[in-house]
This record gives sequence, C-alpha cells and structure tokens, in this order.
Amino acid sequence: MSEFIDEVDEEFRREQLKKLWDRYSLFIIAVAVLIIAGVGGWRGYQYLEGQKAAEAGSAFNNALELSEQNKHAEAEKAFAEVAATAPSGYRMLARFHQAAEAAVRDRAAAVKLYDDIAADRSIGAEQQSMARLRAAGLLVDSAPYTDLKSRLESETVAGAPFRHAARELLALSAWKANDAAAARQWLDMIALDGETPPGLRSRAEALQALLPAVAKS
Repeated sequence: MSEFIDEVDEEFRREQLKKLWDRYSLFIIAVAVLIIAGVGGWRGYQYLEGQKAAEAGSAFNNALELSEQNKHAEAEKAFAEVAATAPSGYRMLARFHQAAEAAVRDRAAAVKLYDDIAADRSIGAEQQSMARLRAAGLLVDSAPYTDLKSRLESETVAGAPFRHAARELLALSAWKANDAAAARQWLDMIALDGETPPGLRSRAEALQALLPAVAKS
C-alpha cells in the first residue's frame, strides 16, 4: 500500500513540475540566456579593458622614451595622444607629462595645461593641488606675487598635502616682489610647522637671512 502511495505522490509531483514548466519555461529560458549573456558580456568587457590598458601602457612608455631622448616635441605629442585615448589612470599621468614637455618650449602653454588639470573635478583633489603647484612653479619668476598668492594660498593651510612647497614658492615670490612682510609671513609658517622637511627648512632659513631686519618699536 505504501508503495502505491509513493508512486501516486511521485506521479503528482511530475504532473506539477510539468505544469510549472509549461507555464514558465519561456521565462526560465529567457533568464538563463540573460545570465549567460551577462557573464559573457562582462568577460568580454574585462578583456577589452585589459587590451586598452596594455595598449595605453605601451604608448605611455614610448612617450617616456622620446622624452628621455630629449625629443620633447615628439614626446609632447605622444603624451597628448595617450591623454586623449587612454583609460583614466594613464590619461591623468599623460596629461602631467604633456604639460612638463610643453614647458620646455612654451611656459605659458604648460601653465594652461596645468590649469586645465587643476580645474578638472573628475580627478582627485591631490592631483588638482599638484597641478596648481606645478603651474605656480613655472610662474614664480615672472608672475606678480598677487597672482601666485591667488593660486596657492588655499594650498598652504594645515594638513594640505603640498603646503610646504606652496609656502616656499609664496615666500620666494614675495621676496622677489620686495614684499618683506609677506615673505616673512610664509617663512614663519615654514619655521613653525614641525613637519617641514629639513631641506626646505634650511632654504627658508637662508631666505630669511636675506630679509631686512624688523625695526624695533
């Protein structure tokens, strides 16, 4: 009797599964196809991205070789091509190198490239700060102190990643402009910051020695 009941139960289950399959088979097949297509598409995307990264790496290295050979015009063009076509990591590096190569022939053009990087909100804040600093470094011998200050003052606050270099550039710019008070302000910030690198601290002390003595009241 129990065997008969088991057979009936088995037949009932088969009948239920058949009904479910008849009702939902197209949906089940469609889901399976979507899953397979999704996995295949993701692996295809990973492969293509890997190919792009490899090609960008090769192009970037070729541009570096041109730079090392002092072929700066060719290197600048090569970095510009990488910056225009490569994935984000190589693109950002290429933009910095393109600006550095441009500085060899035209500082104003290089400053423009650095300014474009500094204004690009799609990259990290630290990279933007680095671009501002490099542009200011190209301008320190020619631009007015007020220009350097507007560019770099926000980079001098406590905790800013490049505050030491920014303060040094501003102190040097103020000294060149014969603004002893402003130069002393930045040099004091350098001296009072316990994290100032030793080499920069020594340069700041040397510049401090060139300033006129503060008049006693």
